[in-house]
Amino acid sequence: MNKYLLILVLLGLSFTATAQKYQSNNGYVKFFSEAKLEDITAENETARSIIDMETGELVYSVTITDFQFEKSLMQEHFNENYLESEKYPKSTLSAKIVDWNGEKGEQTVKVAGELTIHGVTKKVELEGNISYQDDLVKVSAKFPVALKDYKVKIPKIVFYNIAEVVDVTVAFEYKPL
Repeated sequence: MNKYLLILVLLGLSFTATAQKYQSNNGYVKFFSEAKLEDITAENETARSIIDMETGELVYSVTITDFQFEKSLMQEHFNENYLESEKYPKSTLSAKIVDWNGEKGEQTVKVAGELTIHGVTKKVELEGNISYQDDLVKVSAKFPVALKDYKVKIPKIVFYNIAEVVDVTVAFEYKPL
């Protein structure tokens, strides 16, 4: 009898432990470059992420070649010349929500962690929004990224076409893992 009770307790604990983890397989990431000669927008709807609602830890991964541009030539230059996606195929964020009380509802939060782009990892502190309702968690944020911080070089010939700082927008909708 004690054996069965122990098994039931362990099963219950394992369900409780995993119930706090949520996953997103189709997160949205967009970047926007506003420059003198031309605005550039690219979107990616295949970003992946996991968030632990108990600890506030989150990780996301974005495949660089999945960014879609209005013009195919822009996409080609982005992958080959700027982000070098063969050499650096992913961008990642590993962070923790630092000012969240864990309660359900909507609130503005800060996230601190490490953002990796183009093989360069930098400590970041970002502000975003979290909505936590039963079996659905939504996280969104908009933040600037200075290309020089991540060693993304802009050739002088196209200097007026690409902003030195791009706006990044992210939106993830998570379901229980």
